[in-house]
Amino acid sequence: MLRQRVVTAVVLVAIMFAALAAPGRWPFALVSLVLFAAGAWEWGRLNAASNALAVAMALVFALVAIAIYAGGAEPARRAWLGPLWGVTAVVWLVGGAWALRRGPSAWPHWPVMLRRLLGLLLLASAWLALVHSRTLGINFMLSMLCLVWMADIAAYFGGRALGRRKLAPSISPGKSWEGVWSGVAGVLLLAALWIALDRAYALDGPSLYSRLLGALGWALAAPMLLALCALSVVGDLFESLVKRAAGAKDSSRLLPGHGGVLDRVDALLPVMPAAMALAAWSQSGVTAGLPLR
Repeated sequence: MLRQRVVTAVVLVAIMFAALAAPGRWPFALVSLVLFAAGAWEWGRLNAASNALAVAMALVFALVAIAIYAGGAEPARRAWLGPLWGVTAVVWLVGGAWALRRGPSAWPHWPVMLRRLLGLLLLASAWLALVHSRTLGINFMLSMLCLVWMADIAAYFGGRALGRRKLAPSISPGKSWEGVWSGVAGVLLLAALWIALDRAYALDGPSLYSRLLGALGWALAAPMLLALCALSVVGDLFESLVKRAAGAKDSSRLLPGHGGVLDRVDALLPVMPAAMALAAWSQSGVTAGLPLR
């Protein structure tokens, strides 16, 4: 199992970095779209869709996403994206908390078309946030992704070592409050180190952390990072809730050793739009020694 996980991760990373290194914006957009379309197929299957209907949902998702992305190619046409990401973040905060409070037993009672459409909309917003984050620089995009990965890794080890109080036992029994706070500590440490790297090296643009620090200062930047960590937990738990309601252990078996695409991007889904909303909000700020682009 461990060997499968490592091999799958290495292959995925190699493909994504090759797409990032390719000239133009479309290679990375298309490669990431394939992954998100697979997530749309998984979402359909988790929400009572037949395989044929789930495939149709994935195809429609991909075609609509391409049309939206192509229509926003010019910077002047992207003004609506900032509000979109802000609204998406609010939906995750309010709707996610409400869904988690009601628990897995309530999810199947939602109208099935609403459930399917909601998932596709959240996936589309996250994909748009990911591909447009590249316009702010690969440094920004990687800092956004690494925030979630650090929160997850630190929470895993902190939870194993210190975990006592269960976070959501009816949804994900293995998660604890101690793990959550370990994840927050890991992200704050990562932010401090990344800001130091931004100041020491001429990168292709400021990271998420430098943008927040330059615009808000630590007194406000730290709570914003805490909010992003909270959103990553909400995304993780929400996918676990949907799987538990569907009686599934993994979202699929598309990724050997990892389960499905949704199992790997669940925590990223709310964080990427929120990070882009914060980037738009802090656009007029100036980092310490780094002009925002």
